[in-house]
Amino acid sequence: MTSLSVETLAADAVEPITSAGNAQLGIAVLAGIAVIVLLITKFKLHAFLALTIGSLALGAFAGAPLADTIKAFSTGLGNTVAGVGVLIALGAILGKLLADSGGADQIVDTILAKASKRSMPWAMVLIASVIGLPLFFEVGIVLLIPVVLMVAKRGNYSLMRIGIPALAGLSVMHGLIPPHPGPLVAIDAVGANLGVTLALGLVVAIPTVIIAGPVFSKYAARWVDVPAPEHMLNSSDGATRPSEDLEKRPGFGVTVATVMLPVVLMLVKALVDIVVDDPENAVQKVTDVIGSPLIALLAAVIVGMFTLGRAAGFTKERLSSTVDKSLAPIAGVLLIVGAGGGFKQTLIDLGVGQMILDFSKDWSIPALLLAWLIAVAIRLATGSATVATISAAGLVAPLAAGMSTSETALLVLAIGAGSLFFSHVNDAGFWLVKEYFGMNVGQTIKTWSVMETIISVVGLVFVLLLSLVL
Repeated sequence: MTSLSVETLAADAVEPITSAGNAQLGIAVLAGIAVIVLLITKFKLHAFLALTIGSLALGAFAGAPLADTIKAFSTGLGNTVAGVGVLIALGAILGKLLADSGGADQIVDTILAKASKRSMPWAMVLIASVIGLPLFFEVGIVLLIPVVLMVAKRGNYSLMRIGIPALAGLSVMHGLIPPHPGPLVAIDAVGANLGVTLALGLVVAIPTVIIAGPVFSKYAARWVDVPAPEHMLNSSDGATRPSEDLEKRPGFGVTVATVMLPVVLMLVKALVDIVVDDPENAVQKVTDVIGSPLIALLAAVIVGMFTLGRAAGFTKERLSSTVDKSLAPIAGVLLIVGAGGGFKQTLIDLGVGQMILDFSKDWSIPALLLAWLIAVAIRLATGSATVATISAAGLVAPLAAGMSTSETALLVLAIGAGSLFFSHVNDAGFWLVKEYFGMNVGQTIKTWSVMETIISVVGLVFVLLLSLVL
């Protein structure tokens, strides 16, 4: 397990844009984060504006010239959007094709038809995990809630016994597995290998989602016994399943294959890189191209237009409309991610990496645990998993300088796990779950908030265990 080391950070040191001492810089970092937290929580300002203002405040508190702060922020914003913006857009297109073509419904209906009453929680976590790969968390919730409510109602299940596994599957994918925005930004910030991070992320995600989903749902169902809310059941069936007007849907096998295509391509690249490890090898050259995130997701989108869109009878015009509609909702995500990258670059250019070294060189605290704790603190303060991931990745990025490929990937996963810790009243997801499941605040904390905490802690435990053997 990698701990903080003088050599690790010193090797990647850069000339800071301010001459502030560690004490002033530490206060500036806390003040900058406090500004972001205050703007998001107290003044309900959009996270993009909060991150932008917080970056400028950070530079001002540290005594850096305004021009240098603006340059650092702009550089970070541009590099981040260039690095992950296209991937987020491609993921959104694939998710929209999956939803509108009926592919998501096909996966749900097929698995539910084959699941027994005893295996239903496991079926729900499988559905959520597969569908959650290309979909944003909020989209996945809107898509799956009608299914969860319908299954609970018709099968006479406890709502928590069915709902918690579905939420766990979506949440774990959102926090740990690229191409979701948080993991992508963290990978870009610390210079991790996407394929290796994806592979290790799946290793961590599988036991984590089992413990937080089907296993925890037994206890959640005892703590909170609420029926499926009738008004949500009646109002959401038609509104959230856009494929119901289609005469045909893509098959189960081809739908799953399309969703898994980018994952398989990226994992193949990672495997070949490890086994062959020869940049001049022809096979590795090919897998380096087809397994790159851009090509893998682009290939999935193009294939999905035929296997999902055309299979559902989409005309060329409807395919174009689906792609167009998929991009509008991600504008806010791209801006938040970009501003987060600007905040990260401002932290780096101010010399925060050296400050962290100076403060913690006597602590002997593992870097993975430090990354998790920082993400937890920002998550609790802001309520946003994405903001927590972005900020924590910027703070601990210098720690990755001397790490191996697997250690860097585990650093990303530690940040992702920390970003999911204890969702509460300052998190939009908290209120989304509360309203959809018809719970009060206390019941939501006992179920959703505890589930998120289990994911975070269990995820960290498996990350630390992997660090002992890799």
